[in-house]
Amino acid sequence: MVDPALPASTGPSCPEAPIVRAFDADAVAEAAALIRGGDIVAVPTETVYGLAADAGNADAVARIYAAKGRPSFNPLIVHVADLAAAEALAVIDTDARDLAERFWPGPLTLVLPLRPDAPIARLATAGLDTVAIRVPAHRAMQALLAAADRPLAAPSANRSNGISPTRAAHVVASLGSHVPFVIDDGACEAGLESTIVRGRQVLRPGPIATDALFPDGSATRAGGEATAQPVAPGQLATHYAPAKPLRLHAVTAADEECLIGFGAVAGDINLSPSGNVVEAAARLFDALHAADAGAKASIAVAPIPDSGIGEAINDRLARAATR
Repeated sequence: MVDPALPASTGPSCPEAPIVRAFDADAVAEAAALIRGGDIVAVPTETVYGLAADAGNADAVARIYAAKGRPSFNPLIVHVADLAAAEALAVIDTDARDLAERFWPGPLTLVLPLRPDAPIARLATAGLDTVAIRVPAHRAMQALLAAADRPLAAPSANRSNGISPTRAAHVVASLGSHVPFVIDDGACEAGLESTIVRGRQVLRPGPIATDALFPDGSATRAGGEATAQPVAPGQLATHYAPAKPLRLHAVTAADEECLIGFGAVAGDINLSPSGNVVEAAARLFDALHAADAGAKASIAVAPIPDSGIGEAINDRLARAATR
């Protein structure tokens, strides 16, 4: 059966080529309507152009991953209008507040504990208990946040592993019909992704230098190697694996196994009865949480196609199965 708590898929379709509009009130209103309808749009920030979606809508967030061809479920940065909006989503300690008051709005992302009741899709945080938050300074992103009236998940608006876009033309060349709408407000000011900080550790260098963040020299720098506990974009994780044993590529359930199905493999919970990998990505974390909290002693997952966002699903499942 399908778990009624899992999000249903919506299906906004992209045109053959994206609509590109110069920044003005009408363009922002059109982009905000798409966001509220569960679609994705590209919008400039002071760092790079972002691929934005409603951070509380799991299907919309899954469309970001699909459009980018993102190779794994790395967490996304959530953009909000101001410090008060950030406080509604995350717990902000003294150190983080100091940084926020000095550098927000601006190209600084803070990795913070996620409030349990925060209306953020699990896919946006990769199932973690932290959230990466930024208050952008750019007029277009701030206008879109106000018009959409919700937090926006927004990684760079380009195919994964490509060069980050600093002009609307870069977005169109990279994503094409994968994004329906682009707000064009010229070249980005910083042209480099935001600095990411957790506590006093710089996880990713960016436009704000470490010595400006921590003039007392107290900062540490994350190494360049992949981490087992990703808390920011670009890091690889395994720690959110379920507590129960997990078996992959299952077409039937063994005794005391909760089977998470896909397509024709119905299972106890089905990620997508129609075999839609975008829908499956949106539902994956909810399904794993439900199975882990259920009465059965172990979990099995049906085969998922390895194409498109299916590659990311299988990448995450493989790590979840090797705890």
